[in-house]
Parts: sequence; C-alpha cells; structure tokens
Amino acid sequence: MTRTFSRIWSGMEESVLRRRMEDKGKNTYVIIEGFSAFPEPRTLTGCDSLAALFRRSIPGCDIHIIRNDEIASESLAQHLHYFSAVVVGPGPGSPTNPVDVGIVKDLWNIADEHLLPVFGVCLGLQSLAVEFGARLKRLNVVKHGQVSQIIHAEGDLFKGVGDVAAVRYHSLHVDLDNCEALEPLAWADDGKENGRVVMAAKHKVRPFWAVQYHPESVCTHGGGVEVVQNFWRLAKKWTLVHDRMVRPWNSSMDTIFGPSWATLPLVNTPSPPPPPVTVSTRVLDLAGIAIADVCEMLGVTNENSGFVLLDSAAQPGRFSIVGCLTSDSPKITYTVGDVRVRLSTGQKDSYENLGSSTIWTWLADFMRPRRACGGVPDLPFWGGLVGFLSYELGVQSLSASLCARGKIGGQHPDVNLVFVERSIVVDGSSNKVYAQSLLPDDGVWLDRMSQSLKQCTRQQTEEVRTSPAKRRRKSAVTTPPVVALPDREKYIARINQCKEHLFAGDSYELCLTAPTRISVPKTVASRDTARSSSWELYKVLRARNPAPHAAYLRLHPSTLLSSSPERFLSYSRPPYSICQLRPIKGTVRKAPGVTRAVAEQALSGSTKEVAENLMIVDLIRHDLHGVVGEDVVVKQFCKVEEYKTVWQLVSVIEGKLPDDAGRDIEMELGWEILRRSLPPGIMTGAPKKRSVEILHTLEDYDRGIYSGVFGYWCVGGGSDWSVTIRSCFKHDDPMRPEEEAEAQDDSTHETPPSEEWVLGAGGAITALSDPEAEWEEMVVKVESVIRAFGEVEFS
Repeated sequence: MTRTFSRIWSGMEESVLRRRMEDKGKNTYVIIEGFSAFPEPRTLTGCDSLAALFRRSIPGCDIHIIRNDEIASESLAQHLHYFSAVVVGPGPGSPTNPVDVGIVKDLWNIADEHLLPVFGVCLGLQSLAVEFGARLKRLNVVKHGQVSQIIHAEGDLFKGVGDVAAVRYHSLHVDLDNCEALEPLAWADDGKENGRVVMAAKHKVRPFWAVQYHPESVCTHGGGVEVVQNFWRLAKKWTLVHDRMVRPWNSSMDTIFGPSWATLPLVNTPSPPPPPVTVSTRVLDLAGIAIADVCEMLGVTNENSGFVLLDSAAQPGRFSIVGCLTSDSPKITYTVGDVRVRLSTGQKDSYENLGSSTIWTWLADFMRPRRACGGVPDLPFWGGLVGFLSYELGVQSLSASLCARGKIGGQHPDVNLVFVERSIVVDGSSNKVYAQSLLPDDGVWLDRMSQSLKQCTRQQTEEVRTSPAKRRRKSAVTTPPVVALPDREKYIARINQCKEHLFAGDSYELCLTAPTRISVPKTVASRDTARSSSWELYKVLRARNPAPHAAYLRLHPSTLLSSSPERFLSYSRPPYSICQLRPIKGTVRKAPGVTRAVAEQALSGSTKEVAENLMIVDLIRHDLHGVVGEDVVVKQFCKVEEYKTVWQLVSVIEGKLPDDAGRDIEMELGWEILRRSLPPGIMTGAPKKRSVEILHTLEDYDRGIYSGVFGYWCVGGGSDWSVTIRSCFKHDDPMRPEEEAEAQDDSTHETPPSEEWVLGAGGAITALSDPEAEWEEMVVKVESVIRAFGEVEFS
C-alpha cells in the first residue's frame, strides 16, 4: 500500500509472558494483543483486508494501522517494545522511491535493542530485498490481478502448507542472485514471459520474512492464513530465543498509534433520542400500472419544477420510487471546498456553517431526528434523502493531492439531495403500488393520491384498449443534435500514459474517462401544455436502453438522466443490516449467436476481464473491512449474469457488523460505508488514492456528476446507491416567467435555443489493454446513451 506499513503485534504465549511478569514482581493478566496498521485514509491501501487476515489467523490479537509517513523513524523505534511484530503492507510504488516506502526502509536497519519480527507483503518484500543489495527489475509481462501457482520450499513460512495459488499485483520484482543476506523461499514460474520470479524470502540472520504475492486477496488459496500462522510461529520462537520482552499495552499509546482495528463508527445521538416518525401507507393492487404515467400524473412535464424518479426499468431491478415533491420539500446542496451548506425550503434559502464538521456529519445530523418506523417492511424506501453525490465529493474524502481545474457542463453541486416526505413505490414483481407519507395526519393526501393512481390505471387501460399498437418511441428531438466526442488521438495517448504508470508499479488499474458534449435544440413549454424536453428524452433513453438502476433526477440547476446497469452499494434496514456491493467489470452485448456459453467464454474465461473484476473486489473488501471489521465475505465471484441487453461479469461482496453493535450505529452505518467507499472503485482503479491522483493528471476536467453515485438514504436506516454511468446531465436553472415568454416567441430567434448535455465514458486500463480497443469500447458506451437523441451529427 502506498505510504503505508502495518505494524502487528500479538502477545507471546500467555503462560510464558505471565511467568516473566511475575519474575519482575508484576501480577499482570495478559490477553494476546496484536497488530497495528495506519488509520486514515483507509482507501489508500489494502491494510484493512490484511488486518482482517491477521485477525483471522491469530484470534484475539489487537491491530493498529498507521501511515508510513505518520511518525518519525526514531519515535517508532522507541515504541517498538509495545509490539510483538511489525507488518509492512503492500504498494503500490517502488522501493527506491522514498515517498512510497517512507520509514519502512529504516525498519530493516533498526538497532538490535529495538529489533523485532517483521512480515512484508509485495512492496514490503521489495523494500527488504533492495535494502540488502538485491536488484530491482521490471517484469516483462505485468501481473496485476492474476493468479499463479507458487513453488515453495516446504519449511519455514510454508511448513505444512501444500499447494498455493496466489494473487499477484506487481510490475516490479527482485533478483536475489547476488544478495547474500536473504534466502528465497518461494517462486512463480512465468515461463517465457518472466522466467522464475521470487515470491517469498527471509533474512538469514534477522527476523524478517516477506512474500511478493497478496495473501489477503480473495483468490489466494493456501498461502494466506497458513503462511501468516507460520510467520507467527516463527516470530514467537525468535522472541523466546532472544528473550525479548513485550510491554503490556499502555492506553497512552492510543494517542500515538490510534485505536485498535477495527473501531466502530461513533454516533453522537442526542439523549434521549427523539421519537421516530410513523410512516403512513396505502397499499393498492393495480395491475400493469406504468411508471411513466404515474410521473406525468404527478407533474413531471413541468420543466421548472423539481422531480425525482429512481426507476427499475429492467431486471433484476424491482422497485421504482417516485418522490411527490412540493415547493416546501427541503433541498440540500453543497459544493466541495465550501464552508457552508445550503438548505432550501420553498422560496427561502438558509445557509449553515460546517465549522469543524463535514458535509457527511451535517447530513447525518439532518437525518437523525427524521428517523421513522411503521412502514411496510418489504419496501426498501419509506421516505428520506434522494439525489446524487459527485465524484469529487468522494475524492475529497481521500485527502488526495490534486490541483484545481475547470468543471465541465456547468457548476453542478457536489451534493444535490431533496428530502422526500411523500412518495409512490411501484413493485415491478407484483401488482402492488404504495402511497406513503411521513407527514402527520396526512390521510387526506393519501386517500386523494390513491384515487388518482386508480384513475391513472383506468385511463391507461382504456388507452391500450382503444388505441392502435404504438410504434417504437422516437427521439425526443427533431433537429439533429451535434455531438462532440473526445479527441481520439489524445485519448489513446493517455491510455499509453496509463500503461506506463502501471508498468512502473504506481497502480494496478486506471479507469480513464473523457466527456462527450451533445448540443440539443431545446423544446420550450407552451402556455397551455407543459412539455419537458428532458423528460421526453428520458423516456426515449428508458425505452432504448432499459436498465435496472435508471433515474430521472431534476434538481435544479442539475438534471440527470441515467440508464445505469450497476448498483454500487445497498444497505438493508436495521436490525441486522447487511451491506452489499455488486461491482460489474466485463460486459458483452447481446446479439444473435451470443449465448450464455459464448458470454461466459468471453467474460469469465478471459484473464483480462477476471483480473479487472478481481482488483475491484479486493479493493471493495478493503473498504468494507475498514468500517465493519472482520465480517466481510465474497458471496459471488465473477459470475456471468443476464440483463435485458447485455451479459455482465458480476461479483457480490457483503459485510455486516457484530450482532451487538447497537441500533444507533446500524442506523447510520450505511452512510459511513458510503463515505468510506467513494468514489466507486470501478471508476478509479486500484489502489484508489494513487489511481485518483494519476487520473487527475490525465483528465482535463472534473468529472462532476459522472462517476459519482445517485440513490437514497431511507428514514428507516436503509440505503441504495447506483454508479452514475450510462448517464447524461445538463446544467439549466429554471426560467423566469419573462424568459419563458420570450423563448416561446419563435420569431425572436433566427435559430432555436439549444441546451448542452454532457455524458462521460471510459474504461479500465490494465497492462493487458489494447489502446485502439479501449477507444472503441469507450465509444460504444457513449453510443448507448446517444441513441436516445436520435440521428446525430458529429462535430
């Protein structure tokens, strides 16, 4: 991990340590204590997954995590007597770059009085080897997210281990031929690609062991828990032989090294907490009701009003959610870097200073008194915050080193959310429609809305009975839109720059993106019949590219149309909440002859596609471990799933808190996991922080809404957020009445007014990527949205 090394310490055998304490006249009862690793920003590395591996391998150990630039070497040395062992975490980076290794290089040369066992992983092995004279080389063929069979000497770290299949994330390796201080313990045979590559080594005198592969990866088998347990066996033996004393942990050390891993998030709940709001619900059996008709009944065609629709337009999506907004619905906007958050209600705007707090904490405080109970248990949404969060909001939480630059498509807020108090939920798998309200004594509205929904269904049934068969929906515009694609040569050149970073060991995968602009003639509402050009466009997008996580979000000044295929994160309602992430890496479009068998061969049978998916799975596991602790499992790995228009390679990762975590923590945990997981790893690459910093130098504009997430945080504690891809957005403040009247007079315009839509697209660049193929893939993704605009002209 970049700029990170993990310190582990576990206590010695209890009986031995107790005896030594008694010899010194101390009557101390010792519990095995353990590892240390460095805290924020956790999204930088795989330390959390590594910490979980050690906790699993050495039950009862304590773990602390620090960055490798967080403490001076001299200060660390003075405190090592509180630790039983040190773990040096993985990369990315180079062992010859002081910024990448920090104080790690000093650890190998520590004075004998401070000496203790050390276990290195990936960059940890390279740093150990280089420090003792090994040669650092580049692999001819980079190994990122690939599984290799490990050949090992059966003793030492690999005593009783047997077969090992291990995941590798490295472009650099070490040659130990002229390194007399180290002894190789394991190798991978890459044949003609790279020959024999060192996979594990130990120092011949000092208590240092290291592996090149990643023992914490989900696809490492045989070389994870078993090797860590062997390391701990060897470390204890060395400690006893050298009569090394480990001091009992002193609470004052928490101020230096932070709390034990993994510390649950703190929730500052007022005492006593306010009573929850009660959800009022009407349940209707309405066969075949169309979500578009419901939206139009609720006034979606009025372009000047706000509107939110989270739309399950295709399988496996199920519930579609419509917010019944009023002019008084609270709306929250915030821009990264601001010291205030804006809260708008009706015509009134108020601004609240964040002070020493963050927008994340402010929103948690906003939601706490609005918690609710009594809704239909099977419904995922009872009411709450709905909207989008930008890519840059996630980048802010990484503390990445980025320079200021321009935005594309207007000054969109980085947080744009509305609090939905009344809603309609349509269950796509049944005939049920639910009208809900969080407002007290709102029975009149619920009854009126129930009647309107029934009338909407009757009208729809009558139209189907009396109207001729509908033709395929046409584009929402008549004059051809003008499309400006990214510059092809520049994009391909930047793909090659990405690959150079990958070969240098700076990253394992980089998701390079670029914006496309679409200039569209604007449809203006008439005085008698309001008609929204963005809504008409969304209906075409929905018909031509149906998706399980679609959305129409009109939260001025931003309008977002999405046909996203990918859920990012869902968090079930407490108690016993489960957090689930479903990364998609690998897509094959349906076509004649593309059967499941063909799709599986192209996706799960592809080294490149599986490696891309695996890298994101390991990154997500790390993010989730950092919040919930040990209980993270991969429920599904690289399974081909069938969707309306595509086959996709999908993995499923789940995590949950211990059962005794407490309801207050569970109610806000989904929000904390979201904060710690943004921006989505599938849109950055891995490791996340270093990848974000590299991409910032290769992309000309902030991504804004694209690559962020949209969705909801329910008042019942659950949440569901999707990745903002296959989407387009525009910046367009609602017109004042005088502007609208002028726009309606076509005689005042030689050419009709136009509006600019922006859509982003890109792809995961790996060492195996072909630049030309990556360009074509990016264009295909753009075209999936452009089709909604009809026939277009390319500038």
